[in-house]
Amino acid sequence: MIGLQHYLVVSAALFSLGILGLLTRRNAVHVLMSIELILNAANVNLVAFSRFAAGNLGGQIFGVFVIVVAASEVAVGLAILVSIFRVRRRLSVDDLSSLRW
Repeated sequence: MIGLQHYLVVSAALFSLGILGLLTRRNAVHVLMSIELILNAANVNLVAFSRFAAGNLGGQIFGVFVIVVAASEVAVGLAILVSIFRVRRRLSVDDLSSLRW
């Protein structure tokens, strides 16, 4: 039977991959995808704890809330990245140290 520990291991692996991608990637789109992995790891934790707490739907409600926040973050982030790409013609994170263009 799959227990809580299995879910926590999967969540830790997702979180570790997200942090690794966040620290090593230089492309802004890859950074956004790494942030999504981190948020999905948090969702796995929330839903797993909600499943193993009898009758508690709070984790699932927070999971849906995190998905909504992540979707809005991606929409705003991609809009910003498209506008930066139109001006600079590249999306390196190192070049985005200031907001002045």
